[in-house]
Amino acid sequence: MIAWLEGALANLNALVFTRVPFFGVEITLIVIWLALPMLIFTIWFGFINIRGLPYSLRILTKPGHDIDAPGQISQFGALTTALSGTVGLGNIAGVAVAIATGGPGAAFWMFVIGFFAMTVKCAEVTLGHKYRVVNSNGTIRGGPMYSLKNGLTARGWPKLGLMLGGIYAIFALGGAIPLVQVNQSFAQVQNVTGFSSGAGYGIILALLVGLVVLGGVRWLARVTSYLVPGMAVIYLSGVFAIIFMNFGELPNAIAIIVSDAFSGEAAAGGMLGAFVVGMQRAVYSSEAGVGSAVIAHAQARTHEPASEGLVALLEPFIDTVIVCSLGAIAIVLAGTYQSGFDDIAITSEAFAQISSWFPVLLAIAVFLFAYSTLCAWGFYGLQAWGYLVGEGPLRNTIYKILYVLMLPVGSILPVQAVFDLVDSAFFLMAIPNVIAIYIFGPELKRELTGYLQRHRQTEEETAP
Repeated sequence: MIAWLEGALANLNALVFTRVPFFGVEITLIVIWLALPMLIFTIWFGFINIRGLPYSLRILTKPGHDIDAPGQISQFGALTTALSGTVGLGNIAGVAVAIATGGPGAAFWMFVIGFFAMTVKCAEVTLGHKYRVVNSNGTIRGGPMYSLKNGLTARGWPKLGLMLGGIYAIFALGGAIPLVQVNQSFAQVQNVTGFSSGAGYGIILALLVGLVVLGGVRWLARVTSYLVPGMAVIYLSGVFAIIFMNFGELPNAIAIIVSDAFSGEAAAGGMLGAFVVGMQRAVYSSEAGVGSAVIAHAQARTHEPASEGLVALLEPFIDTVIVCSLGAIAIVLAGTYQSGFDDIAITSEAFAQISSWFPVLLAIAVFLFAYSTLCAWGFYGLQAWGYLVGEGPLRNTIYKILYVLMLPVGSILPVQAVFDLVDSAFFLMAIPNVIAIYIFGPELKRELTGYLQRHRQTEEETAP
């Protein structure tokens, strides 16, 4: 059964990542599909990924801002919930896998792509917040499936919107299958403790995740608001320890990453191979273009869709530009990417150079990362499920039980099979989501421009 599943996932991955000629070289269609909107919208929106950062911070530091607006959680709670789904194993195992398969140069492209991904994240969240559904009882339904359905209905294309929204929801259910987090967290826990029962580990994790998933989005936001800062501090303390101990080699490590990004020596086919791998892992890290974080941000209390879009700018900046880059530098400084490992063991070996107990620190961080991500994706999958089959206590409970029961599977599948499934589902989700961003591009630009103008005018009027 496992062998059949591995083969099926490999075939699906090969289909999704079909290579085509592009300016004299071969490149996967999905990489072009994701890279183009990042570049196009960054230029079209006047580098909102840079201009919007100060506004993002101001919005989050306004206590009680838009407290009377529809929504179930604060804008900070929406950010931490979304970050709990992105600042996770994509930043630890994802960076390690990227460097192992694409060379150190893949980390450079992760950094670059993370910078441009900020614009796409802003656009998709603004769109999702504008076309979310506010129920009579105050609950919110949102995500790219509702952006497509409601946005296209408003333009007179209800059937197209319903169809594209349904396609996204189906792919989102695949993306929500929680395999990578269980697989890689178990690998690290097994490495430092010797605990060898993958099924047992999956069951324990399932019980803990079930407590949060069954509690709903308010409980999820409350848990992630504590978990996200805590787990980031634990992981980054190890990363900074590696950098500090090898501080003299820091310029050389950065030079290796940059030069390898443009050389023909990268492990996966020179510069192009490094770029493709960097794109795949950067998208998994930031989820920009995939649209999953829109589901969390749609729950935020604010009257201004652009306000939440600007808050979302911080996600790729934090999880890919900062966290992934620091992790990559630590791995290159430690030299463990040449150790022959192809997963999170690369990071574990780097941590072990500091102290024999540092891999235990990593195991704690990995467990927390996996736990928070699994909780967030349980909610994301529930929203897609509700779009497809309708909402109701019984239907919601059925999905939550199915989701939790899937957890142990991730601990027994090989790492490559796990990444094949996640890569395929994520990039399939990006197809209808990116179509929506293109269709509503002019509308999004007006929304963002209008909000920034009103924001500046208010600041001028209240200035002493």
